[in-house]
Amino acid sequence: MAIYDVFGIGNALVDIIYSCSDEFLKENQIRKGVMTLVDSDTQKQIVNKLDSSKFTLRSGGSAANTMIGLANSGGNGVYIGKVGKDTNGAFYKMDMEKSGILFPVPASDGVTGTCLVFTTPDGERTMLTCLGISSEITKEDIDVEKLKNSKILYVEGYLWDKPSTKEACLYAMKIAKENQVKVSFTFSDPFCVNRSKEEFIQITKEFVDIAFCNHEEAMAVTSTNNPEDAIRELGFLTSIGFMTWGANGAYVVHEGIIKHVPGFKVKPIDSNGAGDAFAAGVLYGLTHEYSLEKSCRWGNYMASRVIQEIGPRLSYSLKEKQEEILEGIH
Repeated sequence: MAIYDVFGIGNALVDIIYSCSDEFLKENQIRKGVMTLVDSDTQKQIVNKLDSSKFTLRSGGSAANTMIGLANSGGNGVYIGKVGKDTNGAFYKMDMEKSGILFPVPASDGVTGTCLVFTTPDGERTMLTCLGISSEITKEDIDVEKLKNSKILYVEGYLWDKPSTKEACLYAMKIAKENQVKVSFTFSDPFCVNRSKEEFIQITKEFVDIAFCNHEEAMAVTSTNNPEDAIRELGFLTSIGFMTWGANGAYVVHEGIIKHVPGFKVKPIDSNGAGDAFAAGVLYGLTHEYSLEKSCRWGNYMASRVIQEIGPRLSYSLKEKQEEILEGIH
């Protein structure tokens, strides 16, 4: 019997969360609404212009946010990421494990990755990421025994930018398949899809049991111009596909059957982490015998709560809300 609900792999980044104006982004030539990779010097130049007393620090990275959301729902898991032997690395491990997620990879030589997360008044998030050592995960970092004792493997598409991390992910996917552990994968960002489209299609067909994407990523990977066509095409690539579509809620496709699950009407403060929270809710549902529709509903609720806070994850448990939110859904 599996011990862990989810075994996650992703970039281990300390998020530096900061509220700013649109003018600040324009003045510093920061492209709004996307994640941009930068070197440490560029990131430091921007940090030096900020009021450090207004920073909020979190252990982050896309898949890490999902794992913490899983714990907030009442699940458990293991997270594989790489941090340095520095203050940020120590903070990262402490914060992850305080949140309820096991973080077994020891600190290594190198600098812990950081992500500047800017939130503008319209709730849009903009990120400047310095990957540091986070992009140096190798297959030796994969705890095979813990993976074998998990229900689902969860991998983020951001890891496809470097050969060693790609190799580690493929290794984990193969081990999972050999041991009846379901493989889930998030396409992460349209720019990830556009850079690695053919590989994403290949691994989705070969390994992925559960795919996560938003409507832009779905259209990019399926080469379609309409989200409804995209979710249909996604169904030809994987057994189960989930697609979020902003205020329209989410869609799930399984064996050619598409279901729409409405979202929750809320006023967003910060869109950062919505997709990660959605995946967390779905993964919790799937590892606790919820139906696809019920899992999707819980994912929508998780996302609706995250976007009402500053930062990419919740700081409190939602376990007590499940019965109320999911009443009547089978």
